[in-house]
This record gives sequence, C-alpha cells and structure tokens, in this order.
Amino acid sequence: MKVIAVLNQKGGSGKTTIATHLARALQLDGSDVLLVDSDPQGSARDWGAVQEDNPLTVVGIDRPTIDRDVKNVARKVDFVVIDGAPQAADLAVSAIKAADFILIPVQPSPYDIWAASDLVDLVKQRIEVTDGQLQVAFVVSRAIKGTRIGAEVNEALAGYELPVLDARVTQRVIYPGSAATGTTVLDSEPDGEAAKEIRALMSEIKEKLI
Repeated sequence: MKVIAVLNQKGGSGKTTIATHLARALQLDGSDVLLVDSDPQGSARDWGAVQEDNPLTVVGIDRPTIDRDVKNVARKVDFVVIDGAPQAADLAVSAIKAADFILIPVQPSPYDIWAASDLVDLVKQRIEVTDGQLQVAFVVSRAIKGTRIGAEVNEALAGYELPVLDARVTQRVIYPGSAATGTTVLDSEPDGEAAKEIRALMSEIKEKLI
C-alpha cells in the first residue's frame, strides 16, 4: 500500500480537485484505491455522496490519528489518497506521518508560494526523520495557460529545494463542472485535455513511487 497525501494549509489551492481526480485516475489504471477526506468541512465526502454509485470509496478521518487509522481501514488497497485539511497543523502532521508521497498543490501566485513555507518546514522535518524515504513534490495547480507568472513559478519555488512536477493542472471550467455532478473529467471527457493532464500527473507520481 502506498499513501499519497495532497496537502496545502492554504485554502483554494485545488487540493480536493486534485485528490479526487488522482484517486480516480489510479483506479481507472487498475489499482484498488481509497480516498480519505481529512478536512472537517468534508468536501471530498460531499463529492463522493453526489452519486449513489460513485466508483470511489471515500472515508472521513478528520482527526489527528490519520497515520494510525489509515493502516486499519486500508490494509488491502494499492493506494490511499488523502485530501488534506487547510490550516489544521495537527491534521497535516498526522497526514505527513501516514504518507509515502506528499503532493503540494500551489497556485502560481506569490501569496500561495509564500504560504507554503510552514508546510515545507513540517515536511522537511519528516524527511529527516525518515532518512529521506518520504518523497515530496510541488504541483502547479489552477495555472492559467499563456500567463507569465505561470511560466515563472518553478523559479519562485526553487528556494524551497523540493522537486516541482512537470505535470500541471490548469484552470478549466470542466473541473468544477464535473465536481458538481460527483464525477471527474476522466469520466465526463476521457479524451479531453483535462483528462490528459490528470493522467500525466498520475504517471509522474507512480514513476517516483515505484
């Protein structure tokens, strides 16, 4: 079992969109997947409840025992994807302890890049404790194609000395549209550009985990 935690303590970074889509992409790729909603607001659980026959299993663990609880509820799955909670440091620490891979979505905005500082400090502490076994990467989220700041975000993130994935998730109307119906872009437009970028994200993460 591999645990991927999608974390950013700043709201609006696209965590739930990425977590739900990444979980569904892994499932469509042939893996058994559990999506864990660690946000007390329950956005991923709300998404999962829209469709009675949602193919993804979504469970809520919004207490600072995620690292222990995940082991109990997800023994037989291939991947656990954790949708992280904003602002709650104790929940972030617990999710970090549970994770094999931490994905940090960040919007291409100076404010969002600066706001990642506290989370990066927590992650680097965990990397030291695990002797470098924990893997971490940024993913640029809600990028607007053709904008100058989107092209410069890698340089801005370089100061954190953590990898930035090549895959990006761009700002597209189809993402909130699919969320409203409890699906993903992989289901509504499997051959579309949004689905391609989600599959690219999944593939890049799997390459790092295998």
